Amino acid sequence: MYRELSKLIMFREFEEDSILTNLADIMREIDEYDSQEYDEDEDNEFDRDEIIDEIYGEIHKLLEIGTNYGFDKNLWHDYITFVIVTNENPYSLTSERTDEQDGSVNTIVLRDMMVFNRLFNFDFSKLEERLGIDCFSIVSNYKSIHKRSQIYNRNVSKKVRALSDAIEENLKNVEGMDFISDEEKERVAAENTLALVTDFYRSYGVGMFGLNTAFRIDEKTGEFSPINNTDSVMLDDLIGYEIQKKKLRDNTESFINGSPANNVLLFGDAGTGKSTSIKALINEYYDSGLRMIELYKHQMRQLSTIISEVKSRNYKFIIYMDDLSFEENETEYKYLKAVIEGGLETRPDNVLIYATSNRRNLIRETWNDTNDVELDKHRSDTLQEKLSLVSRFGVAIPFVRPNKKEYEEIVSTLGKRAGDLGLTEEELMQAANKWSVTHGGMSGRAAQQLIDSLQ
Repeated sequence: MYRELSKLIMFREFEEDSILTNLADIMREIDEYDSQEYDEDEDNEFDRDEIIDEIYGEIHKLLEIGTNYGFDKNLWHDYITFVIVTNENPYSLTSERTDEQDGSVNTIVLRDMMVFNRLFNFDFSKLEERLGIDCFSIVSNYKSIHKRSQIYNRNVSKKVRALSDAIEENLKNVEGMDFISDEEKERVAAENTLALVTDFYRSYGVGMFGLNTAFRIDEKTGEFSPINNTDSVMLDDLIGYEIQKKKLRDNTESFINGSPANNVLLFGDAGTGKSTSIKALINEYYDSGLRMIELYKHQMRQLSTIISEVKSRNYKFIIYMDDLSFEENETEYKYLKAVIEGGLETRPDNVLIYATSNRRNLIRETWNDTNDVELDKHRSDTLQEKLSLVSRFGVAIPFVRPNKKEYEEIVSTLGKRAGDLGLTEEELMQAANKWSVTHGGMSGRAAQQLIDSLQ
């Protein structure tokens, strides 16, 4: 295995503490021991237990990856495929942006695919026999214990497993071509694998951004962390608010298509679907290259760093800030103002900021603001400073509480979607009105909570 890894050129860099490189080091250690000549009088006994312990450690990590991503059947095949699709290098990064590659690069990558094909079907039987273990045989014929209720990254699982199965099928088909030489088989298999992998890069991209839909910033490391259990809601699931949804769709589609688009502020009453509307966008436009980064208020200082890391990628990023508001003594909004409009560096074309707030002006106003009036009767500088943040959102969409008729329509529709609740329509409306009194008034959120309670 270590001999194969040394032949890689384009795909040479692996993540720290990679299973692949660690196993290769273990096999090198065994081969070096077996190849040496020892004096009969010296104590040169092979530490078999230590080597097995190291191998089991790597198998444990392989099982963790399988659990995290819902891999099944042949964990080794899925792992090698995962390594390929997450390896960010000049070829993979270029492939997600363009359909053409230089001929010399193709020659280099083709050789790398030959290596990966050999790693894909690597024969662990001699190692197992040498050490008296069977762990590789087990993970090569693995049955997942996942249940539907378990949370793992299904988005990644589906794509990686599909590519893994395609590579496996490719290698089987080429192996059956008895009319060509072994050398020709290896070349054809590598060409087919390269075509499959390149199509994957063009369709989904490479690495973390290619495989996942949404991210947050890790508090400890400051790095992007995929969000695995995103809501599967779509915009049409939100009842009513057709004008608001159309404005949001129009702006987002312009953004994805490369046309001019604005930062968006969704403001208004609590429980009216502001957050739900934004979350639905990644489900509707993921295949068009839309990705979302969730950012909290206390992370506002990291905005410039985040944007610098994504501005060169071939995706459209919405930086999502939920329930955004600032108290009088909070100054984090200044970082947001500078990024949206006002800093020396312009915001890249592939980044927009979408925020929700229960406040129209985002920053809490006090009577002191309105009393601080200059002699020429203009509004105070203090008030203008606060209002200038809102003006940087080119699209502001209001979400207001539904009236009684609209609220009952929401409850009725949600009730029909839920199935038999054991209530007549009249009984359901009575329950809805009682519920609104004790749960913050009439809103889509209250309606959904009622239906969940009845279910």
